[in-house]
Amino acid sequence: MSHSLTKPIMLTIGEPAGIGPELAIKLWAERDKHSVPPFILLTDPAFIESRARLLGASITLQQWDENWSAAEVQSEFSKALLFHPLNNSIKDAPGQLLAQNSPAVIEAIETAVSLIQQGRASAIVTSPINKNALYEAGFKHPGHTEFLGALAKQWGGIYRPVMMLAGPELRTVPATLHIPLKDVPAALDTQELTELMMITARELKNRFAIPSPRIAVTGLNPHAGEEGTMGSEDRDIILPAITAAKNAGITVTGPHPADTLFYAQKRKTYDAVIAMYHDQALLPVKTIAFDETVNVTLGLPFIRTSPDHGTALDIAGKNNARPDSLLAALNMAAEMADHAAGQTGP
Repeated sequence: MSHSLTKPIMLTIGEPAGIGPELAIKLWAERDKHSVPPFILLTDPAFIESRARLLGASITLQQWDENWSAAEVQSEFSKALLFHPLNNSIKDAPGQLLAQNSPAVIEAIETAVSLIQQGRASAIVTSPINKNALYEAGFKHPGHTEFLGALAKQWGGIYRPVMMLAGPELRTVPATLHIPLKDVPAALDTQELTELMMITARELKNRFAIPSPRIAVTGLNPHAGEEGTMGSEDRDIILPAITAAKNAGITVTGPHPADTLFYAQKRKTYDAVIAMYHDQALLPVKTIAFDETVNVTLGLPFIRTSPDHGTALDIAGKNNARPDSLLAALNMAAEMADHAAGQTGP
């Protein structure tokens, strides 16, 4: 897969105790085999050298020069793993969460956002983090996405970060995230659902080059509530949101029973699904393409993707991790950046 990036992708180091650093090393080592788009790893170079030695990987490191042209970045990336140094050092301890490493994890994310705001980067790919480790260091945000949303305020606008899981055959957007299932009905709101549909449609057009996006919306209850006999949320909350989105010019259908929405033939009738809760959205897309699914954040003033897996502390440093999802995240970020660069208007 080839790309015409004018600026490189920033790849954050993520949780140092996890597999993120290992995957970055592996992908660079296999850059020609997979046609990996050029990325700049935000890291402590001494840490990466240490992890490479542990893995028995032969790498060459080169500090990225922000003034390099696209051709120079591509040329240097072919010879060396390019990095942007962090002020905070990182101790190499695979599988061990160390509070002393958290400042570097946070710094990498902040620096990536700063570089893209300065026009030095085309997109951000974030390696997985461990929120509990960051909380001990004073991290104030519920998660990665919310932190990026807070950093986006530097642009001066109001942004609502939205999580999308995107695979080769299916894209899903959960209306609610990491809350207990029993709390989902009360969390659903007609106005917020309408806004979610509008953001999803806009981003499918602007980020994914889909001129006329089609959105399908699941119901909450079995059989989408069956006219209220199996729950009133589908009729009283979800349907009015769909109607409002239609009135705003969005092509949207539903609420659909979730159990008949994800089979192959049905997937041809829409470009993305908005689902009502975490597992309703994530289960089908991960079942269809577990290793190729990418976490994409919509609603930000910059492109951000992430591999759809966790830190995998149990296998870190053992050379067993597969880079498929990170490669998919880098390729998707590059494709979105290519599209953004080719747009002449909003």
